[in-house]
Amino acid sequence: MGSNKMVLRLANILVHHSVKAKKGEIVRISCSELGKPLALAVYCEVLRARAHPLLSVGFDDAARIFFEEAGDEQIAHLPPTNLYEAKRIDADIVIVAPGNTRALSHIPPKKLADKRKATRPISEIVLRRVRWVLTNFPTEALAQETDRSLPEYEKLYYRAVEQDWGAMAKMFRRAKRIMERSSQVRIVGKETELSFSIRGRKAIPCAGEYNMPDGEIFTAPLESSTEGTILYEFPAIYGGREVSGIRLVFRKGKVVDASAEKNESMLKEMLAADPGARILGEFGIGANAGVTAFTRDILLDEKMGGTVHLAIGRSYAESGGKNASAVHWDMIKDLRREGELYLDGRPVLRTGYLFGKVPPGMKGR
Repeated sequence: MGSNKMVLRLANILVHHSVKAKKGEIVRISCSELGKPLALAVYCEVLRARAHPLLSVGFDDAARIFFEEAGDEQIAHLPPTNLYEAKRIDADIVIVAPGNTRALSHIPPKKLADKRKATRPISEIVLRRVRWVLTNFPTEALAQETDRSLPEYEKLYYRAVEQDWGAMAKMFRRAKRIMERSSQVRIVGKETELSFSIRGRKAIPCAGEYNMPDGEIFTAPLESSTEGTILYEFPAIYGGREVSGIRLVFRKGKVVDASAEKNESMLKEMLAADPGARILGEFGIGANAGVTAFTRDILLDEKMGGTVHLAIGRSYAESGGKNASAVHWDMIKDLRREGELYLDGRPVLRTGYLFGKVPPGMKGR
């Protein structure tokens, strides 16, 4: 586990920067048993903010047992207590600390998507009215996914956390102005020529408020505007299952052809989950200079400077997106060595960084 100093520092950032806990508020802290050190540090910080902590601890094996044993009626069940909580909490700090990142890899993707569909009213309430943040607590399982030892993974992870979030926010204010004045996005790269419109959509800067580590700015493509082909160099992971070598072809906003080098059947099953699963719901630009290597963890990977990510499925209402789906699956396109991102014909990711430079106070390698 990471040093006590880094755990305390992360807890402080989550409570005071990310969700900005205030006196009298209810702050839910969700974690599994391996996240205990960070959960308790966050619990302490919430109390120091004179807010009311609500600790929600789960077990890794519970999700596996549920999906193995639950019938259709149980999958479709909307837990009323969870709905009650969502309507009453003010902030939500979610700590991911898996003991096995592949624990659900044998579960049919449709079953996972059906459960997300059933609990969508809860997630929509949280997204709409609650200040929330998602973070990791480094575990052996997360380290193994990156082919690193736990100390090496902790170094990578906390480097991404220890950024100057004020400097990042300043950079994103400029990016937001440019994106919201732009109409057309064009992505070129290895076996890639893709374009879509973002006219009239809002750009949402993320400088530590929703994820930690953070470092992206995202919006929603116009639902019927996507045209062209894209190849993803990095694998896309959903429910613990890895799909690699993904190639998607879009016409009039929808995926009309899809292939993959590994687990192609899963890719096609996810695209068939519902009508919205074939439409892009999110376009994001990664800008965290501290994330320099692919980790198989979307929390980090979508923030990698010099990359863009495109999610099939559900869009976020705050960006003006209108696509509804039980699926939201981020896929990452690497533009650091080959390719470019253009907004109305203007190059954006020069030298692998947003606008061509690392902002003052941000830390890279």
